[in-house]
Amino acid sequence: MTSVKPSVHLCGSVPLADSETVFRTVASALDGRVRRIPDGEPGERDNWVVWQLPKLSAHPDLEMAPPPSPEYGPSLRARPKPGVDPASVTFGPLGYSAAALDSWEVFSRLRAEGVIAPDVRFQVSLPTPIAVVAAFIGANQAELEAAYEARLLAELDEILAVIPPADLAVQWDTAVEFAIFEGVFPAWFGAGYPSRLAEIVTRLVRLGNAVPSDVELGYHLCYGDFGHEHFVEPVDTSKLADVAGGLAAGLGRRLDWVHMPVPRDRADDAYFAPLTGLSLPAETTLFLGLVHATDGLDGARARVDAARRAVKTFGIATECGMGRRPSEQIPALLTLHAAVADLL
Repeated sequence: MTSVKPSVHLCGSVPLADSETVFRTVASALDGRVRRIPDGEPGERDNWVVWQLPKLSAHPDLEMAPPPSPEYGPSLRARPKPGVDPASVTFGPLGYSAAALDSWEVFSRLRAEGVIAPDVRFQVSLPTPIAVVAAFIGANQAELEAAYEARLLAELDEILAVIPPADLAVQWDTAVEFAIFEGVFPAWFGAGYPSRLAEIVTRLVRLGNAVPSDVELGYHLCYGDFGHEHFVEPVDTSKLADVAGGLAAGLGRRLDWVHMPVPRDRADDAYFAPLTGLSLPAETTLFLGLVHATDGLDGARARVDAARRAVKTFGIATECGMGRRPSEQIPALLTLHAAVADLL
């Protein structure tokens, strides 16, 4: 294994055949440049949280119906069946802990074989409850959010019961929250941006504090990738910085990393300017999702140069994982990550 400063972050999705292929490919391509490796979310998880929709549609207390008005994402939403008390709804296994523990067995075997460096952690990426509730539930969101969060944290506990803390990193995927900020999805809490920001930061802090302090913790902040399109194009990094700053101030434990997207056409100072006022703890790494396969090293270099005018140090990533790409593109995209990391 080479000795290179870890400066690459993988948000979660790496569309290869299975977790072993992901671990082997990433460990080889990003040797020394990555300190956490996710399992790539293969199989039914290949489109982020969309695999939760069939689980909602099969729930005995829920029914599917069109949303009140056309919205970004799937065309059906779950809601309690007539006569069902929304507060009584509970959720059974969601599949996140089962998938993580299956992949952990592969990860730990490959690390024992020397394929993965001994100081690299296994990364588990989990969606925030808002991601599923806002995107897939059309009524009684407050009650169903509480129920979904309770089950998701139970699955986190199942993961923590098996994977040693020193081997684990947990990432909370935070995307649909920005769709709420931008008015793409309606909110069931707050009125206006400041109150919704406070509500969302409170939720994110609660999720982060559920992760033990000896497990690494990070947040993937994102503007979505449904159909390879953002909810809306971010005007700048201001809302991303607001959330990151709220996390840094509110968490009762260490924050290891925050990821933010950088659209392909944003190599301008205005996009990065809000980051000049962001104060993150010294132990927190900011990863900027400025790697784009479509304009390669030259495009990434322009975005790196622009980011450096606002932020002294940062790592690099893609905007929103590598999902929904043909698998044959992934080796070249990982090689691009290594080349961009070497610019830092």
